[in-house]
Amino acid sequence: MHDDRRLTEVRLDRFLRERIIPAVYQRSIPLALSSWDVPDEPVPALEALRQDFAARDHGTAWGRPWSTMWLRLQGEVPDGWGTQPGTAVEIVVDLGFGGDLPGFQCEGIAWRPDGTIIKAISPRNQYIPLKLLGSGMSIDFYVEAAANPDLSQGWSFAPTPYGDKATAGNEPKYRLGRIVIAEVNQTVWELQQDIWTLSGLMHELPMELPRRHEILRALEHMLDVMDPDDIPGTAAAGRAVLAGVLARPAYASAHQLLATGHAHIDSAWLWPVRETIRKCARTFSNVVALMDEDPGFVFSCSSAQQLAWIKEYYPELFGRIREKVTAGQFVPVGGMWVESDTNMPGGEAMARQFLEGKSFFLAEFGVECQEAWLPDSFGYSAALPQIVKAAGSKWFLTQKISWNQVNRMPHHSFNWEGIDGTRLFTHFPPVDTYNSELSGRELAHAERNYRDHGRGTTSLVPFGYGDGGGGPTREMLAAARRTADLEGSPRVRIGSAASFFTRAQAEYETLPVWVGEMYLELHRGTYTSQANTKQGNRRSEHLLREAELWCATAAVRTGHSYPAAELKRLWRLVLLQQFHDILPGSSIAWVHQDAERNYAAVARKLDAIITEAAGAVLGTGGRDFLLNAAPHARSGVPALAAAEPFRAEQQVAVAEAGGGYILDNGIIRAVINQGGLLASLMDYASGREAIAPGQFGNLLELHRDTPNEWDAWDIDAFYRRNVVALTAARSVTLERDPREESPDAVVVVEREAGSSTVVQRISLAAGADSLSISTAVDWQESEKLLKLGFALDVRADRSAAETQFGHVFRPTNVNTSWEAAKFEICAHRWIHVAEPGYGVAVSNASTYGHDVTRNIRQDDGGTTTTVRLSLLRAPKFPDPGADQGRHELNVTIRPGASIADAVEEGYRTNLPPRIVRGAHGVEPLFTVFNQGIVIEAVKLAEDGSGDVIVRLYESLGERSTGLVTANFEATGVHTVDLLERPVAAPGVTAGPDSAELVLRPFQLVTLRFVR
Repeated sequence: MHDDRRLTEVRLDRFLRERIIPAVYQRSIPLALSSWDVPDEPVPALEALRQDFAARDHGTAWGRPWSTMWLRLQGEVPDGWGTQPGTAVEIVVDLGFGGDLPGFQCEGIAWRPDGTIIKAISPRNQYIPLKLLGSGMSIDFYVEAAANPDLSQGWSFAPTPYGDKATAGNEPKYRLGRIVIAEVNQTVWELQQDIWTLSGLMHELPMELPRRHEILRALEHMLDVMDPDDIPGTAAAGRAVLAGVLARPAYASAHQLLATGHAHIDSAWLWPVRETIRKCARTFSNVVALMDEDPGFVFSCSSAQQLAWIKEYYPELFGRIREKVTAGQFVPVGGMWVESDTNMPGGEAMARQFLEGKSFFLAEFGVECQEAWLPDSFGYSAALPQIVKAAGSKWFLTQKISWNQVNRMPHHSFNWEGIDGTRLFTHFPPVDTYNSELSGRELAHAERNYRDHGRGTTSLVPFGYGDGGGGPTREMLAAARRTADLEGSPRVRIGSAASFFTRAQAEYETLPVWVGEMYLELHRGTYTSQANTKQGNRRSEHLLREAELWCATAAVRTGHSYPAAELKRLWRLVLLQQFHDILPGSSIAWVHQDAERNYAAVARKLDAIITEAAGAVLGTGGRDFLLNAAPHARSGVPALAAAEPFRAEQQVAVAEAGGGYILDNGIIRAVINQGGLLASLMDYASGREAIAPGQFGNLLELHRDTPNEWDAWDIDAFYRRNVVALTAARSVTLERDPREESPDAVVVVEREAGSSTVVQRISLAAGADSLSISTAVDWQESEKLLKLGFALDVRADRSAAETQFGHVFRPTNVNTSWEAAKFEICAHRWIHVAEPGYGVAVSNASTYGHDVTRNIRQDDGGTTTTVRLSLLRAPKFPDPGADQGRHELNVTIRPGASIADAVEEGYRTNLPPRIVRGAHGVEPLFTVFNQGIVIEAVKLAEDGSGDVIVRLYESLGERSTGLVTANFEATGVHTVDLLERPVAAPGVTAGPDSAELVLRPFQLVTLRFVR
């Protein structure tokens, strides 16, 4: 037989494009339009509906970037429309969509005159059924049209002014398209769906498989029997021809796909938070409307924050969502406040993501999520399994690791083992997207790509338009129906994520295990981009720690009112900023401006709360007290206590040396040379030099930073090939006369970095174990990366980097592609490198990006391990002004340091001394008799009982024993989960006012002390 396959496929494509799709709406008439332009920011619907609307012509330009226009649509349905079998009346609204990419351009939401939501309007969802208007054959409703600019720009990653209202301009971005009353031919629409499913399947089947050719010939026969001049009249005949190939059942061994509706709505990204709120309303109104039509449709919704917005701003829609939750169709998943980044949030913040998220879902819907749901975050901390389990959940889902540049994960369903040994059932949907359309290509890829065939038979498919919202469409539901049991296709069944996890876990008994972090081999620049946002996050986390501690102390010691509601509000605001496109620095300027304003407001409020609580516990007086919120003693003040600080008697000796200075406090000795570099660093306890021979610490290096794509997200490995070492200083001066004696000494180094100026303050305090370096930069670079490095005389085969409730080890070698891919890593407050008997800790106050390399010296055969911190970047997309301006970044280096020293140094660097005047000190609420067991949080219980909650963890990575004792009257101690519910905790023996602890490495424990 002659091969005319390609001719038939081309014929089909044109017939579909030119005949069938235009015939879906067989007749239409325009609606009368009037409009009102919102002067600035969006307004509530009822306010908009009161405005005076002016007549508007079809096809007119509208919408300066980020503006809102309200349209009023009016008309009468012609007699006889929608009365014939297989027909219905719809309103079609084209706001001027450019292409068909939903969520990244203009979009709208339809409102009834009474201020209730109908559904959303988007490029692939332009219809509104007449029956939803509730107005008979008379049409009168409104569309709130958002002129959101398309910042994706075809993913060219070119700089754009549209991410900031101040630079976006005032020119209209859109022109109204077709806005009509239309009669839809449902038979033609169903035929279109038949063809889409069969054609998609056909193109994925192997050429040698008879099924492919059977489908092709059925489609060809359909083309032959249909009349191109009478599509509505012959559509039923065309469907009849295809019925046979659509009825052929799937293979008995076909892969099974559980499809769950989904809309991954970024809480901010290429749009501000204020627009995300409207995106949620649009998406969820679409979802509820689909549920009304299809009782079998199930939608999975993560992010409690987004539903909290709906409750606040769209209460009527929230009520409809509640009904669908009760019906089992609208299913909360994930149990987090937002889909956060997991690399950078601190331990307590990650715990609060689950506490706030799960508590909201329980309170509002009576639903407890059992899965953590993070399809798009940029890598996954090795601490996460324990945190998820501690929140009462048992499953984890992501697909982002499929974006790896180098290595492919070996499993799709497996047990993920965290730093403490906790294992969590984990699934990567092999469809490799969270925005599936249930196309033939996607379904075939899911089946082919699944790496656990023979052991597992099922995987998950999240379907629906996402990122910018939109969610599932009626076309996707049609595809699901057609692929439920279709030869050549995986079997598709719509359901909940929980039903998938239950089945998958039951059938796959001997699961493979992945140990440690799930590092994303991409988007490594997100540890560094937008330094102000990262600094705000770190500072907020520690201010919240202080505020809760001192408010709890004041409540217990004095009966002072505990500001629970305000602390919850502030926590939720900080948790929102940890969304995986805000904290990572990958959003537009508007988003980061908002974040910085929020962090400033959080700091002001928390400082006021701390001041008030301190006044309650210290009384009124003129003595200075150090409020030590750290879990370690400092300046003679016990952990978690307030007392008069110990003043160091020893002085820091200073000597000039070769244009530089020697600083010596009797504990460590530092030499700063004439270039402002750290030429020597020694601790007297070991007597050992920390800096490698002939090399330096405090070395700033300026790299070219031009990634291939995803500018704010990525650092590509080739950045290392272009570097300028900043070894020359404009000046190196001492802040005091070297002949004077002072408790502290500060060397000031001024230098240039490209077009930027840098002023460093290198300080050594009396009694300090570490050297502090404050780097103030007026950053004026473009596409550059600034690193701060320390070349250490240490043979370290691995680095230890703090993560949530512990630390993670990473090899310093590049023996395998997995290790080589980790050329940029994330650390929280400290990173530590060591050989047996000696180590060095580098701590920071707001920096997350690091790299650690090692080299063998030719002259003496020793090993130089270089630790570098990534201080600043200057990407051009999506914020062309990212990181421009002034920054201050603080680092310490501690020679002769153990892991315990690194932990202590991290807290010391991030909890600056807080001196408050008062009349008397206050003893700590708790005492822990083991330095390795660290108290991370002290707060009052969520239930308002007045009980005190203490969260602690084993910090050294070893088995630790200890005793935690309440220094107040307590009547019982209980182990609880993150939601403060009773739970068994191995290794904890509770007494009336204390608990004996025998903790495994990195074990996390939460205790409730009953008052």
